[in-house]
Amino acid sequence: MSSQAFPPENVTLSAGQRKRLFVASCMALMTTAMVFSVRAATLDDLGAQFHVNKQLVGIFAGKAFLGFAAAILIGGPLCDALGMRALLCAAWFLHISGVLVIIFAPSYGVLELATFVVGLGNGLVEGVINPLVATAYPEVKTQKLNILHAWWPGGLIIGGLAPYALTRLGLGWQAKMATILVPAIIYGLMIVGQKFPATERVASGVSASEMFREAIRPMFLLLASCMVLTAATELAPNQWMESVLRNIAHTPGILVLVYISGLMFIMRNFAGTVARKISPIGLMLGCSALSGIGLFALSYAYNAFTAFAAATVFAAGVCYFWPTMLGITSELFPKGGALLLSVMGAIGNIAVDRALPLMGRIYDRYGAAQSFRYVTVAPLVLVFVFGLMFLYYKTHGGYRAVKIQRGTKPGQTNRSFVAG
Repeated sequence: MSSQAFPPENVTLSAGQRKRLFVASCMALMTTAMVFSVRAATLDDLGAQFHVNKQLVGIFAGKAFLGFAAAILIGGPLCDALGMRALLCAAWFLHISGVLVIIFAPSYGVLELATFVVGLGNGLVEGVINPLVATAYPEVKTQKLNILHAWWPGGLIIGGLAPYALTRLGLGWQAKMATILVPAIIYGLMIVGQKFPATERVASGVSASEMFREAIRPMFLLLASCMVLTAATELAPNQWMESVLRNIAHTPGILVLVYISGLMFIMRNFAGTVARKISPIGLMLGCSALSGIGLFALSYAYNAFTAFAAATVFAAGVCYFWPTMLGITSELFPKGGALLLSVMGAIGNIAVDRALPLMGRIYDRYGAAQSFRYVTVAPLVLVFVFGLMFLYYKTHGGYRAVKIQRGTKPGQTNRSFVAG
């Protein structure tokens, strides 16, 4: 791999370089998504293999999100110091090594540790690709971040169908887990010899102290609180989808997850148009309502038709949660740079780490359907919070993205109108 200046230089990328890095980012995110869906497809197999109950299965699965949170929280600020290329290379190594250890894990403890390692790789990917895309496409951040994150459901589709096909062929969970190595190898090859830009915050001359001050602004703290609920609503039920729907709807839940992911992939590619028409905050308000309705309906699914019907509403709800939360953060707090994007990602993953064993405990004690039903409290709270935020911006001239001029003096910003 070619060398890059340390600390990273402010490299100007050509259109071709931007496209290659964007595609590599999509492949890296596809890898993290395949980790998620392959694990969802093999949760019951892993529980049987290591003789553990649903709560312990939830704890082990949660270790991936805990690793994700740790890596993204540390990795985001390190983007400024070490450069995005170095961290993406580290993510590649963690993905390859972690998956291999999972496949050959001799005990539950090793499985738990290896899952944490893979989670570290996932977190570094998220810590790099979000500021990378925000830096490469500063004028269309929300749109590009949504297109990038369309490859999360894209990876879920591949990571859902591949295990299903391998099950039909009679192959075990180890073969299913090995499919994750394919996109990991591809994104590793795509970053060989590539130059990466400095982050937007470094390129604009914003000081580290200004960046950290952004993290304690009241609106950011409110958004961070919302991230807890959006992440738990989207990711925790999806991780249990296979097990729960096989139990209550006698339907392959992994196929429902693939269906949800397909809808999300399509809708995220049109996020820019939607956000411009109703504003990112309005989008989050509508999504919160739909996700609550869909998840509650999923808890009452009793056959394939009702499961897929409820999943349609749920998918429309959770579709824009993660990328739009990142887009809002990047637009309202550009001086926070990679740090705030990392904080948001870390908070979201910690929330899922806490939610998964809780759902497993509810599953063990009260039943599969109740594990979904309890989570619907989260989107109900989100409807209230985003409703208040929508009214706030409506009465203050509309939602506006903040732009920082390159070479500006500390504290200087520019606000541009987005939507009301």
